[in-house]
Amino acid sequence: RGVRQPPYLPFLDGPPGIAPGLKPIAPEAWLLPDTEAEAWLPDKRALMREQRDAVFAARDADAEMAEVAEAVLAVAGPARDDWPTALEAASSTVSDDLCVMIRDEDGLWRLRAASLCAPTYWRLSEKFEQPLGGLHSPVPGGDPGLAKRISRIFDGLRPDFILERCNWSVQPGNARFTPSSAPLKEMAAEMAEADALDQLHLRVERQTIRKMPETGAVLFTIRVVNDPLRAALATPGHIDAFADAWARVDPDMYRYKGWQLYDRLIGAALDAARNPVSS
Repeated sequence: RGVRQPPYLPFLDGPPGIAPGLKPIAPEAWLLPDTEAEAWLPDKRALMREQRDAVFAARDADAEMAEVAEAVLAVAGPARDDWPTALEAASSTVSDDLCVMIRDEDGLWRLRAASLCAPTYWRLSEKFEQPLGGLHSPVPGGDPGLAKRISRIFDGLRPDFILERCNWSVQPGNARFTPSSAPLKEMAAEMAEADALDQLHLRVERQTIRKMPETGAVLFTIRVVNDPLRAALATPGHIDAFADAWARVDPDMYRYKGWQLYDRLIGAALDAARNPVSS
């Protein structure tokens, strides 16, 4: 098969930003089409069984997990196998990770249940039951600024209103289960510039939030999409758009994402994409 056109190209809208950047989507576009199901679901299910302690956590969230599972399975269809919890059964049917946020008595939204198989450089064990401030504290402006903005969004979200955003970066290879960035940084340091266009991947997190009508929990979904940078830059205009987005990223976000480690590789990849005969 030929190289696919990546389903999401958020760099066409500019650099990744600190603001939430959420937009409403139609309910039918929530989880379908699942562009990553064929490539990811078999590995995801294996990870869910073999490393359950690393990718699943829940406490006092049975009703919320049941409601979330009902919503997901209504779209994706029934789970193939038996799973210990309703949330895991639902997660086994979609490429998206499922994170359940519950508002506590103090008005703080906390991560109280999650099936998380494609973390972008964080561990569920460290973030479980954290409020929004704890979840976003590493992000520039994340705590309290961004956390307060997201909390207001969660508070006011209607059950019939689904919001979506895309976050993006680059990484060596196509691994999705990446609780630590250290192995990827080592790969980047050792990568030859001549290999950058094919070995670097555009990593996109397609995220949605949806409030459950009965329990009031908020379901945060994360779909990780990895495509070779060559495929992302194959369409006319995409090379310049990517180069512009890379150059214009906020300095704090640049440091947070560790993009300084990739500058030489990105430069080589853009040169190779612009001069395909010599690549």
